[in-house]
Amino acid sequence: MNVFFKASLFLILFAHTQAFAQISMSDSTVQVVGYWYVGEMESYDISYETYKVNGTDTTERELTRYEVDVTIKDSTANTYTIEWFYKNYEIQTEDPIVQKIASVAEDIRVLIKTDELGTIIEVVNWEEVRDFMLEATETVKKEFSDVPEIGPILDQMMGIYTSKQAIEGNAIKDAIQFYNYHGAKYTLGEELTGKMYTQNNYGGEPFDTDVRVSLDEINEENDNSVFRMYQTIDSEQLTDATYNYLKDLGGLGAQMPPRESFPPLTTETWSASRIHGSTGWIIYSIETREVQAEGTVQVEERIIDIK
Repeated sequence: MNVFFKASLFLILFAHTQAFAQISMSDSTVQVVGYWYVGEMESYDISYETYKVNGTDTTERELTRYEVDVTIKDSTANTYTIEWFYKNYEIQTEDPIVQKIASVAEDIRVLIKTDELGTIIEVVNWEEVRDFMLEATETVKKEFSDVPEIGPILDQMMGIYTSKQAIEGNAIKDAIQFYNYHGAKYTLGEELTGKMYTQNNYGGEPFDTDVRVSLDEINEENDNSVFRMYQTIDSEQLTDATYNYLKDLGGLGAQMPPRESFPPLTTETWSASRIHGSTGWIIYSIETREVQAEGTVQVEERIIDIK
């Protein structure tokens, strides 16, 4: 089972104060704020790897590498409009359908609006993104028309592009990871804890999620800091939602065990980012998510590295 979840730190309400000195050694604090200028651009290498672990066996490994140009397109007193331009995909997979989808997704452009601190507000051109991916899906359907059930398979894969909410919750994982720490002030060695909501990809109410975040390192000489975050989704809510989804699938309900016999699911996410102090640009970020059930672990790891 391949289940993905989204979560972003901006849903936790931390107090923050606008300041021009983001690293303050006098009280060992760092405020993560985007100080960006129209026309400014940074380019990143991104890798995204998924695989399953069952005991000592690793299976279904897929690795995708691509580049993103992140450009500040516009700014106001309280917002930024930022373009994420995706290019140069390379994918290692045994699934030709996945490989084709990656190839037709070349040169997609996503416009993200943030507040003045760098916290995501919305995807501005979500309709353009939706139409781009739907057109790409039709291309793949035609090429693989001889594959049984290709239509439903692709429709399920492209479900993350069908609405503004779906795109903002599922299709911009890179950006959510990138801006996770923006908009808050942190103290070295202090762990902040809170609760947030993670989108329920099966529909229904979002999942309760426990979050811990900390500032682990201040590098004053190189003007950057390291932040870490841990998230865990409420296991009972996750298991209930998964069970009900599988039970409602056509023809599968009669084969389902009773709910009390259904194995519990857990999902945990670890992330860390090194962020430039004076500008708020990400230097390096890694996020690892594990979904576990009956001894099998589905792992996905994303690395964002500035060029």
